[in-house]
Amino acid sequence: MIFSRKIYSLFALCAVFCCFSLQACAAVKTYKVKVLQSYPHDPKAYTQGLFFWNGTLYETTGQWGQSSVRKVDLESGKVLQKKDFSAKYFGEGSCIVDGRMYILTWKNNVAFMYDPNTLTYLKTFSYPREGWGLAALPKPDGDAVMVASDGKDKLFFLDRDMNVVRSVPVTMDGRKVQYINELEYINGKIWANIYTTDTIVIIDPKSGLVEARIDCSSLIPANQRTRDMDVLNGIACDASGNIYLTGKNWPKMFRVQLVK
Repeated sequence: MIFSRKIYSLFALCAVFCCFSLQACAAVKTYKVKVLQSYPHDPKAYTQGLFFWNGTLYETTGQWGQSSVRKVDLESGKVLQKKDFSAKYFGEGSCIVDGRMYILTWKNNVAFMYDPNTLTYLKTFSYPREGWGLAALPKPDGDAVMVASDGKDKLFFLDRDMNVVRSVPVTMDGRKVQYINELEYINGKIWANIYTTDTIVIIDPKSGLVEARIDCSSLIPANQRTRDMDVLNGIACDASGNIYLTGKNWPKMFRVQLVK
């Protein structure tokens, strides 16, 4: 009986290990994007954060002396309302939690809270790392209500005071994924731009494993980009599940669907 239990335990351990190995080595799905519709986008908007809230499109922009938070009309690309930051701040990712808008800065080591209805400044937080991407979680994960990136290979889950609740390393095919930038939480997964590339990765928020990658190079091919246009950056999902993509200083925004 003792021998049988040992054999059973060994098989059980092997089964767990094999299951883990298969999950860790599971093939990463690959997609391209099909454009369903295009919209005008402010070519002077160095897009950092992009999201919908209560049917309104919000965007934060970067660059020293050009950073802003704005409400945008999707159909026309017209800026409906805008607040500029002080020239000493470089705006980054943003999201709304409990009716309050959180906005990161790049190297200023602070984050801001704004009223999303009036774009009125409310509060400043200390933020002890570079600010890159930021996205709200659809429901709290313990104390965590949003997720942030810092341009490296980790995701940081933050509470309402922007304290780190937990962090997870992001890996793909067993390797660290660097330059994680703008974020969006879609259907239980985290979508992330990879800075300097035309690639978006889809990340499991619990394990940090990349489950899929999306080639977005067809949106505006490199040979059609002007000197003023920068890289892909900007992911938004509306209440109906439509997905929108744009880039820094891009003249267009695109509603897309994934194609295997």
